[in-house]
Amino acid sequence: MAEHDFRFSMLTPQHTLIECRSLAVGRYQVTGNGGSIKNDDVLLVTVKGSKTLHMRLNVEKVRHLINPPGQWVAVANGPAFTELAIHQWKVNCNGCGKEQDIEFMVEGKDGKKALKPAAQARITELGWKAVGEHHLCPACGKNAS
Repeated sequence: MAEHDFRFSMLTPQHTLIECRSLAVGRYQVTGNGGSIKNDDVLLVTVKGSKTLHMRLNVEKVRHLINPPGQWVAVANGPAFTELAIHQWKVNCNGCGKEQDIEFMVEGKDGKKALKPAAQARITELGWKAVGEHHLCPACGKNAS
């Protein structure tokens, strides 16, 4: 099992994601070029409409195409969204005043009640610490420990 990074990058044009579309909730069809994709591998793919978010997809089966050379089509399992919504918030460090824009994904039909838990999870994922309603950036969080 290998992990292949197909997030958008100008540094790896030989490994490109051509299409990623939803077949059903939590099931995706991914078309790409490059890499040696095999069954049970993990693909990191950029979320459409996002600058920083990506999804981890587990390849169930892959078919390598003869023409064009290097192209493949895979069926993969991943996050189960029926209506994906991307939100952007600003988080401020209460220690040093640093401000950072964050993006996070939520299930669109869950509405506003899902925003705060999803934002907190993303902030934690980025290395920030939450202390009540206050936030500490990764640098201030290390100093506080």
